[in-house]
Amino acid sequence: MRHVKNPQLHFGEVNIADINIDARSRDDVPAILKGLQYIYTNDTARKKVFSTLAAIIDPSVSTEVGRPGMALWRIFVLATVKLGLNCDFDRLQELANQHNTLRQMLGHSGWEDTTVYKLQTIIDNVSALKPSVLAEINQVIVESGHEVAKKKPGETLRTRCDSFVVETDVHYPTDVNLLWDAMRKIIELTGKACESENLSGWRQYRFNQKQFKKYYRKAQKIKHSTSKDEEKRAAQCEKIYQTYREYLFEAERLIEKSKITLKTLNDLGKIFQVEQIAHYIQHAVRQIDQIDRRVLKGEVIPHSEKVFSIFEEHTEWVSKGKAGVPVELGVRVSIIEDQYQFVLHHRIMWNETDDKVAVPIIKEAKQRYPLINQCSFDKGYYSKAKVSRISLCDHA
Repeated sequence: MRHVKNPQLHFGEVNIADINIDARSRDDVPAILKGLQYIYTNDTARKKVFSTLAAIIDPSVSTEVGRPGMALWRIFVLATVKLGLNCDFDRLQELANQHNTLRQMLGHSGWEDTTVYKLQTIIDNVSALKPSVLAEINQVIVESGHEVAKKKPGETLRTRCDSFVVETDVHYPTDVNLLWDAMRKIIELTGKACESENLSGWRQYRFNQKQFKKYYRKAQKIKHSTSKDEEKRAAQCEKIYQTYREYLFEAERLIEKSKITLKTLNDLGKIFQVEQIAHYIQHAVRQIDQIDRRVLKGEVIPHSEKVFSIFEEHTEWVSKGKAGVPVELGVRVSIIEDQYQFVLHHRIMWNETDDKVAVPIIKEAKQRYPLINQCSFDKGYYSKAKVSRISLCDHA
């Protein structure tokens, strides 16, 4: 069973309206908690947020019996803090367990409540908040913010649109280190699967991983000769080819060995492990092909074929021409902000550029905020066709 928030205070619990938040603090956590406190103490905003959160609960599930789940208010608070701080789940866990004011906002008393949040519990519950739910709650918050900013009824919204890159947690990608990433996961997962099922062939998988890393390091460190002597350059070039051949040969040998083991694991019904290993094998085969074509055959790999992370495959190579920032690795996001500096709408640009989203993002924003009557874009969004189509949106 799950509730939005238990209305009955526990012994020692502080009412959210009475939580003392340091107004002079320049840290970001108190500012986020102050906003959450306002939402909770504003009757209209609280009812709308609570009704949106309540819609998450499956109506077929009883709210009276069963094992209690995390209250939706607590999930909302944790999700808001994570988004506001742009932090990972490890920091969120530390704050939820050690930050006294945040614990009061979560509904824990200071001295009797010894609740400790486990990392996986936080991950599972915060991930349950869908983007559509957060978009509805964002609309409630914007409306409340407009009241605080004394926006007049019927006043039009003047907006601006801009994009930025949400960086993913990846290292600088090269085909050589991406092959290493794929191979170390293949060796590790295959070895552990064989350990758990008492299968032979991978007893020394940790040693094999270290040995393969030596081939990777050799390929990573070898450089072209800068000598003016033609023979020395040719000799170094042949040495490079030989180093890469050995690297690719060892990768192919381990992949073939892993494929044989996959058949046995599949016969044992270990579907999840098989799919995991097969996923990384696909990445490894692609990287072997690209290294072979680039280094040994002298081809230029088309940008459309490149993958920049095997763990976060949505990562894109973004070059926006910023001073001092030649390239960013992540995903583009466009936002629309009004004159009161509230973010009205956002659009994640999966394989899209600025010039492709100008019309769609305005249409989506006007569906939620019909009072939008103007929007400024930077030159990356501009085209004459887009201007005429956006003008039609204003008259729709």
